[in-house]
Amino acid sequence: MYDMPEEIDVRADGALRIITLNRPDALNAVNDGLHTGLARLWPQLSEDRDARAAVLTGSGKAFSAGGDFTYLAELAADRELRARTIAHGRELVLGMARCRIPVIAAVNGPAVGLGCSLVALSDIVYMAETAYLADPHVQVGLVAADGGPLTWPLQISLLQAKEYALTGARIPAAKACALGLANHMVADPLSEALACAKRIAEQPRQAVESTKRLLNMHIERAVLATLDYAMTAEELTFQSDDFQTNIARLTAGKS
Repeated sequence: MYDMPEEIDVRADGALRIITLNRPDALNAVNDGLHTGLARLWPQLSEDRDARAAVLTGSGKAFSAGGDFTYLAELAADRELRARTIAHGRELVLGMARCRIPVIAAVNGPAVGLGCSLVALSDIVYMAETAYLADPHVQVGLVAADGGPLTWPLQISLLQAKEYALTGARIPAAKACALGLANHMVADPLSEALACAKRIAEQPRQAVESTKRLLNMHIERAVLATLDYAMTAEELTFQSDDFQTNIARLTAGKS
């Protein structure tokens, strides 16, 4: 459904759209196909007039393990790929913030890096008891241009946002709920998210969509205030010695 690469599966369940990150053998780590698909997804979802709510989850054991190390190495070496990816990152963030319908995240496992960002940009979040959030951009030498620092200051205290952004520390599901980064910790996040999405889909359409838009104006304004700086800064860190050293170590460890 939609014009999506194989890394993203979208299927309809009545008025619901179930979006699954679909690289289970790689823990849904982000490669070029997945990143490009996510940039294209949100406008298509908004244009789907039969859709009333969406559920976002991951295939297999993880929601998303973050950036695929091979993909990160390609970004470091290929200026054209890097420029396209940075542009797609901007489209992804704004597209999700502006998405017409509510998006409920079913976080079935680790949500790291961009996975963590997708959770932060969702409207309601259900997390498995064993799931966690983490934004390790800084740890590998990158600015988190499309990461938690864009939205966390609206969701948790600035001090807490700084701690987790600057250290990349894991945020277990129970802690995420206590902080306000997730709504519920549950045994089966997908079934709970689907039930929530169905309840929302049964509400009056215009009231739901306009209320979401009203609330997300706060996110969009905050994002627009920092996004261009963040994207430029991230592109520069892709070329830094620290990142080059870290990604060489990580890809060597993977092989």
